[in-house]
Amino acid sequence: MHTIRKLDNGIRVIMHEIPYLKSATLGIITNSGSFYENSINNGVSHFIEHMLFKGTKKRNSREIAEAMDDIGGQINAFTSKEHTCFYGKVIDEHLPIAIDVLSDMITNSNFDENEIQKEKGVIIEEINMYKDFPEDLVFEMLTEQTYREISLAYPILGTTDTVKSFDKDILYSYFKKRYTPDQMVISIVGSFSEDETIKLLNETFGNFNNYGKSDEERVSYDFEPANSINGLSKDIEQFNLALGFQGPSTYSDDIFPMMIVNNIIGGTISSRLFQEIREEKGLVYTIESSLSSYNGAGMFSIYAGLTEENATTVAELIKSGIDKLKDELITGSELEKAKEQLKGSYILSLEGTFNKMYELGKNLLHDKPIETPEMVLHHINNIKLTDIEKVVYKYLDWNQMNLSYVGPVKNTEVFDESIRNIFY
Repeated sequence: MHTIRKLDNGIRVIMHEIPYLKSATLGIITNSGSFYENSINNGVSHFIEHMLFKGTKKRNSREIAEAMDDIGGQINAFTSKEHTCFYGKVIDEHLPIAIDVLSDMITNSNFDENEIQKEKGVIIEEINMYKDFPEDLVFEMLTEQTYREISLAYPILGTTDTVKSFDKDILYSYFKKRYTPDQMVISIVGSFSEDETIKLLNETFGNFNNYGKSDEERVSYDFEPANSINGLSKDIEQFNLALGFQGPSTYSDDIFPMMIVNNIIGGTISSRLFQEIREEKGLVYTIESSLSSYNGAGMFSIYAGLTEENATTVAELIKSGIDKLKDELITGSELEKAKEQLKGSYILSLEGTFNKMYELGKNLLHDKPIETPEMVLHHINNIKLTDIEKVVYKYLDWNQMNLSYVGPVKNTEVFDESIRNIFY
């Protein structure tokens, strides 16, 4: 079972001991991501993530890396729409070193102006790299369409223009506002002593931004759903098609039934769309569905990688497949099979300490109930056909579906009209 403690400055700590392991994973999760940004500072959260690896008052960037490499540990970070997470995984006897390194990065970073200027080039190259990956680009376009009225639409990396505008004052000002004890959680899973660990955390994090609180207004998830087509003609071999519907938020009662729907439509290689469009008809190389959920919103998407010649045929098959699901729903046997798939993937995801650390930390950060695996399995086992019917009609609404594509389209106006005639 987990326990929750609080440091002297108010940072909450959630700990889950697994004594039979010989390792521990430590994560510092902050409410800092593109959701909290605006059109002027878009990308600042991700930039700060990079900068915290660039040197502190007692370590340069190389020494940060070597401190963990020398003990065989792992250190990394990522920024998402809603969070920035710094984490380290070490054998249990070296947890104090991981705490020391990560706390040093977060509490003592230099934000050196020379390093900031160098990192601008690195991140701009990262932005350019993603533009060269059409699958990533088409999802970025779809996300912007789906959430265009709110900040979830902003790209995590920012834009070339915003990144070029950053300086130490912009970065450090945002850092002080978002990295406050009320907006941060420390999560630890694995083999460790709770009392000793809390003592170390108080020594290293307990005076950071002491009792600081974020003074920013709460950002809204409210927006008016719409439908649109957004295409980009690009001289590449493969055509990339993505559809996005509204979806449930992470903590909605609809999330598990919609996960079932996702598995049935395209979330597995035995799913309806994969079997019909790829296996039976051979019209695509890739077709899959996925569910992206956030604290107050969500998106259900379908992606296909194919040739342009097959695009309208595949679009018609996707449309008929969704309509058939809405008309006939699913059988009891399909529901039970999908439940077992969902339970299996959930349990397997918890086998590693990282996923457990991140799940516990996010829930605490959002003040949500911390559910045990048994409670989650209970939710899944209790999904009924009526729950499936509810989410199918609630979310799979063609009037609230956005579509994006990237590929070698000769005439986007003609193609857009053909797509519009299929779906709208």
